[in-house]
Amino acid sequence: MPLKHRALAAVVTTVLLWASAFVVIRAVGDDLSPGSLAFGRLTVGTIALAIVALRYRRPLPRGRALAFVLGYGVLWFAGYTVVLNWAERHLDAGTAALLVNVAPILVAVVAGLVFREGFPRPVVIGMLVAFTGVLVIALGGDGGGVVDTLGIVLGLVTAVLYAAGVLMQKVALRTVDAVTATWVGCAAGLVATLPFAPQAVVELGHASGAAIAGVVFLGVGPTAIAFTTWAYALARTDAGRMAATTLCVPGIAVLVSWATLGEAPTALGLLGGALCLAGVAISRRRPKPRVVETAAAQETCEAAA
Repeated sequence: MPLKHRALAAVVTTVLLWASAFVVIRAVGDDLSPGSLAFGRLTVGTIALAIVALRYRRPLPRGRALAFVLGYGVLWFAGYTVVLNWAERHLDAGTAALLVNVAPILVAVVAGLVFREGFPRPVVIGMLVAFTGVLVIALGGDGGGVVDTLGIVLGLVTAVLYAAGVLMQKVALRTVDAVTATWVGCAAGLVATLPFAPQAVVELGHASGAAIAGVVFLGVGPTAIAFTTWAYALARTDAGRMAATTLCVPGIAVLVSWATLGEAPTALGLLGGALCLAGVAISRRRPKPRVVETAAAQETCEAAA
C-alpha cells in the first residue's frame, strides 16, 4: 500500500475510534468515576502497547525527546482523559466532542506565537466564529442531550490539554517512532493516574460486565490503536492539518450517541457546534497568493521593454 494511502487509513482509523470513545465514556460514566475510568483505560492501553513495543524492540527516547513524550503523556493521556471523563458527566457525548474540537484553533494560536507563523486573516476570523459557537452551546437549553456550565468549562479544558499534547508530540515524533512514542506516553499517563488506583479497584469490583467491557474497549481501541495510528500519521504531516482531521469526530459522535444512547443535542447545541466546526474550517484555509502583476501592468512592462 502506498505511503499516502497508509497515512489516510491511519487517520480514518483514529477518527472512528476517537468518535466511539465519546459515546462509550458516556455509557460507562454511571459505573465508574472519572479517575477510575482513566486509570482502567490507561492500564489496558499500556499493557496492549507494551506487547507491541516488545515485539518491535525500538530504543526508548532519551533527553529532550523523552521530556516531550513524558510531558504529553501526563497532559494528554492522563489529564485530558480524566477531565474528559468528568466533562461527560455534564455534557452529552456529541457536545463534548464539539467542544474538544476547538483544539485545532489553539494549535494555530500557539504556532503563531511560538513558531512565529503570525496570525493570517482566516485564523483570526475562524477563532471568532468558533468562540461564538462556544457561547451558543453554553446558552443551549434542555433537550435530548445534557449540557451545563461546568461541562462547558471542562470541555474547553480538554481542548487545551489536547492542543498541548499535539504540539509536544509533534516535536517528539521527529526522533521517536510512533509505537514507542505512544507506549511511553501512555505509561507516563498511567503513572500520573496511580492515585486513582485504589478507588478504581473498588469500583471495577462492583461494575457491570458491560462497564468493564467498555474500559477494555477504551484501552485497546481509542487508546492503544487510535493513538498509534494518530502518531503514525502525525509524523508524516504538520500538526495543524492533523488536528483539523478530527473535525469529523463530533459529527460521528453525535450520530452514534443519538442512535445508541438516545442523546439528541439541542437545537442551539447543534447551531453552536456547527459554528465551532465552521470556525476551525475557516482557520485552516490558506490565503490565495496575491497576483503582483495584472495583465495591464504586464503589457505596459513589455511595451516599455
